[in-house]
Amino acid sequence: MKILTIIPARGGSKGIKLKNLSKINGKPLVAFSIEHSLASKLINRTIVSTDNEEIAKVSEEYGAEIPIFRSKELAGDRILDLPVFEHMLTYLKEEENYEPEIVVHLRPTSPYRKAEWVDSAIKLLIEN
Repeated sequence: MKILTIIPARGGSKGIKLKNLSKINGKPLVAFSIEHSLASKLINRTIVSTDNEEIAKVSEEYGAEIPIFRSKELAGDRILDLPVFEHMLTYLKEEENYEPEIVVHLRPTSPYRKAEWVDSAIKLLIEN
C-alpha cells in the first residue's frame, strides 16, 4: 500500500520568522514530523511541501523529499492545507505517475507525537 506523508512547512510566519526551523531541544521543529514519518512502520514516503530553500535543505538533511517547491500563491497566511496538498498530489501524479492510497498530514508545529500513534491512526483508517 502506498502511504505518503506530506508535511506543510512554509517559510513565512507573522509571529516567528522561519518558525518551522525553530529549535526544540536543539532540533528544528520540522525535523520531529519527518522523524515520526520515517519511524512509521506503514508510511513509505515522506515529503515536505515548502516555499523556502533553508527549510528544504534542513528537511532533506533529516531524510524528507522535496520534489517541488510551493509557489508564493500557496505560501500565504490565508492558504489552507487542501490546495497545498492538491498541488503536491497533482505534481506527483503528472510527473512521477505516483498516486498514494493514503495521505498522512503531519504538521511541523505539533512535535509531541509518537510514530506509534501515527501508525495506530493509519490502521484505524484502513480497518474502517
